[in-house]
Amino acid sequence: MPPISRAADVILIVDDVPENLAVLHDALDETGYTVLIATDGESALLRARQSMPDVVLLDASMPGMDGFEVCRRLKNDHVTQHIPVIFMTGLTEAEHVVAGFEAGGTDYVTKPIRPTEALARIASHLQNSRVMTQARSALDAYGQATMAITLHNGSIIWQTPLARQWLGAYFEIEREQAPPQLLAWVSTAMTAKKEGRESLPLVVTKSTNRLSFFLLDLSSDPLNDNECLILLREDSDGALIQALMLSFKLTMRESEVLYWIIKGKTNRDIGDILGSSPRTVNKHLEHVFFKLGVETRTAAASMAMNKVRSIRSG
Repeated sequence: MPPISRAADVILIVDDVPENLAVLHDALDETGYTVLIATDGESALLRARQSMPDVVLLDASMPGMDGFEVCRRLKNDHVTQHIPVIFMTGLTEAEHVVAGFEAGGTDYVTKPIRPTEALARIASHLQNSRVMTQARSALDAYGQATMAITLHNGSIIWQTPLARQWLGAYFEIEREQAPPQLLAWVSTAMTAKKEGRESLPLVVTKSTNRLSFFLLDLSSDPLNDNECLILLREDSDGALIQALMLSFKLTMRESEVLYWIIKGKTNRDIGDILGSSPRTVNKHLEHVFFKLGVETRTAAASMAMNKVRSIRSG
């Protein structure tokens, strides 16, 4: 089918009951939305991938593939995982609400459907979705490594290409699910945030590389109570040595010596690491002092540490 025009927001309604479809279709259409309809799970998945709706209104109970499985498949597909899913469930089906959130749903409305309530919830999630889409586009454009996960089930809602690459390199990622180590850290960090305490980043090491995770604050957005935005940053000994060399116009060996000075190593330690004598290390250190305009080991380490912090924060 041809792509849907984006002149209006696109809402996909998935329900096997014609009466429900008619009521929702008319209300949404009159409000100015472009409305798509699917009456079963398979056609819903196909239509979602083809048309990329802005919101999916999904019936929880359908014959064959039910709404929960449809939602799980949408969230496990990196193409559709960012689409907000609002479940439609009966008033007495409280367990469906829980199951809907566990499947990756964003919200729910109860049957019999009240069009005004459905419209209000759709408008709220559309606004949130626009902000997130703009943020994703900006982060993608600037090569940032950022990801968002749902707090109740740990599914990855979206991630920039660089975040996907790093997660694949450091973890075994299955079905767009955040690794257990990351989920445990998020839980601890969120608790610290609620208690007004500073949360430490999660650092995962692989060889000489380190991948750090930082929790970004979404507290100003009430729509994101169930979502968590995480910044990723990769550091390596080699990258920092290179950065010090360029920043202070050092030779590679001088930069290596300065790097290990920051790490608190003695001249003998550095000599063992670099395969040089302590005397040679001291000679390199004298050159470092001259180029940095300092006279002591402590001053050189302090200047280099400030540079490292600025590199990492940038």
